[in-house]
Amino acid sequence: MDIKQSPSRLVVDDTTVLSLLATVIILLAAYISSLHLLSPTFNPKLRILFIWHAFDALIHFILEGSFLYNCFFTYITLPSHSSTSDYPQPASSVVSQGTVHFLGHKDRLYGSRHGDSFMTRLWMEYAKADHRWADTDLTVVSLELLTVFVAGPLAIYVCELIRKRDETRLWFWGSVLATAELYGGEDFARFHSWGGE
Repeated sequence: MDIKQSPSRLVVDDTTVLSLLATVIILLAAYISSLHLLSPTFNPKLRILFIWHAFDALIHFILEGSFLYNCFFTYITLPSHSSTSDYPQPASSVVSQGTVHFLGHKDRLYGSRHGDSFMTRLWMEYAKADHRWADTDLTVVSLELLTVFVAGPLAIYVCELIRKRDETRLWFWGSVLATAELYGGEDFARFHSWGGE
């Protein structure tokens, strides 16, 4: 699946509609979980915080987790007669060309570009704006590992603190998570601009 130039006008295709629908379903799941886990008399401000953090965790686990899944399990095997120099590896361009192979496989290329599921199409749509999401760019993979395995569980922990009404820990860990989310997004943008892309 190749990344095509973005058209000059808005194109709403099946992937766009399904992506937006998935996001709405994830938000509804967060809302429904608040109805089941919090009492009806729960403080509305804390309920909104609960829904936001549950939504945040689900986005990290489902959508961003699917990106990691594609990076580790979606691949093509290169023809045996070709060398990897015929197929430049995104991971190898970070260090010295041709010396780094993602997961140590010299005969494979990993990433959403090489799949055909709904989630690979979603990431290929995203890759139209930033090509690194089509492959296994090590910077993106590193940040997403932190997001899925640290920020996601921390968002669930914040939901639990809200449910228990443990406001002392809630405000500390909620602030840590919010700062991490802001800082991670800012660094990601900075890394991208340094790459000159």
